[in-house]
Amino acid sequence: MHIGIAGNIGSGKTTLTRMLAGHYGWTPKYEAVTYNPYIEDYYKDIHRWSFNLEVYFLTKRFKDVLEISRSGETVIQDRTILEGVHIFAANNRDMGNISERDFSTYMELFELMMSLVKLPDLLIYLKSSIPHLVGQIQKRGREYEKGISIEYLTGLNEKYEQWISGYRGEILTIDADNLDFENRPEDFSLITDMIDARLYGLF
Repeated sequence: MHIGIAGNIGSGKTTLTRMLAGHYGWTPKYEAVTYNPYIEDYYKDIHRWSFNLEVYFLTKRFKDVLEISRSGETVIQDRTILEGVHIFAANNRDMGNISERDFSTYMELFELMMSLVKLPDLLIYLKSSIPHLVGQIQKRGREYEKGISIEYLTGLNEKYEQWISGYRGEILTIDADNLDFENRPEDFSLITDMIDARLYGLF
């Protein structure tokens, strides 16, 4: 079984992935942090290298999906291939960093990939407002996230809402603004109760 965790930067995806993996005994799958041959060039010339970077990420994420589909375990994944495409690559297109021609080619490749695998058995979407995201990002204090603008987060949030509204798979939306599942056991229990009801029909 494949469980995906979706949500904007700072919504709590990685924390929830870790906690649910521990609670259920599922295998966590985090986004690989490996050498990226395009990243240095990308930051020197974003417009020139965005397409190359997105194709590289797409390739890596597709390998993850194939591994999950061939696994006999229940895997919970922190960010899916779907977000990489519908949120981040689409955002680069909208910002003018990827041309319509290149984006069309990219989407053809993505659709071919998705014809070989299926959607997650359950997608858990952590819905968050911009003030909540900003607060969480500031709290964790990662140096590389300090330059993220509110405009950028807002654009991503709008894309998440648009994508989720048309998502055709099994989805559980959780309002992350009103929960502190990392520090309040009752909030985490509320989430696991919702997951149990969706997956196992216990309630």
